Amino acid sequence: MTDTFDTPHLDDLLTAWPRVLSEIRIGYARISTGSQNLDRQLDALNAAGCRRVFADTKSGKNDQRPELKACHAFLQRGDTLVVPALDRYGRSLKDLVNMVGELRNREVGFPSLHEQLDTTTPGGRLVFHVFAALAEFIRELIVVGTNEGLAAARARGRTGGRPTVATEELIRAARDMLPNPANSIETIAKLLGVSVGTLYNHIPDLRELRTSRVPNQLAAGFH
Repeated sequence: MTDTFDTPHLDDLLTAWPRVLSEIRIGYARISTGSQNLDRQLDALNAAGCRRVFADTKSGKNDQRPELKACHAFLQRGDTLVVPALDRYGRSLKDLVNMVGELRNREVGFPSLHEQLDTTTPGGRLVFHVFAALAEFIRELIVVGTNEGLAAARARGRTGGRPTVATEELIRAARDMLPNPANSIETIAKLLGVSVGTLYNHIPDLRELRTSRVPNQLAAGFH
């Protein structure tokens, strides 16, 4: 499995997926704090005709969502995965695009009730085409911004090493690159002009990010 969802060609948007829909609708719900209540999400999913609902009650990080992993493993070709809202499924735009892309590869439909978005329709597929393009655009902006920062540092005579301050933008860029197995921690540190220790000091969940690759989260359901 790859770590990115290849943006479909425009012709693909006209192709229905799943090609053959079963009548099985599976729900997934999530709350992230103890003060939240699942009842509203469960009621919405039951009203949408879900015959089974998986629910996580902890963090949105992929490696801490056992029910999401079980849900993906349970899904079969032609099924439909229903969520109450997009933010209950993906913890970021990148994760959302990747996971829905993998559902597409598995011929699993995906409606989100709150946004009234349904990938079994041409309009829904078009929206996710835009989402995928936007995620790629954001990634490219981060890369361009990082490269411009390195060029400016070189112009001032600094080619690497520990910066005076680990800025919020730098840490955000590092967090975005960490889940990609193609980027080693040493490579990320060198690209951003910081030490490996700086990354560990400013990103407490660094090890979790390294293991939060979406395909590993979905692998249990792929055959």
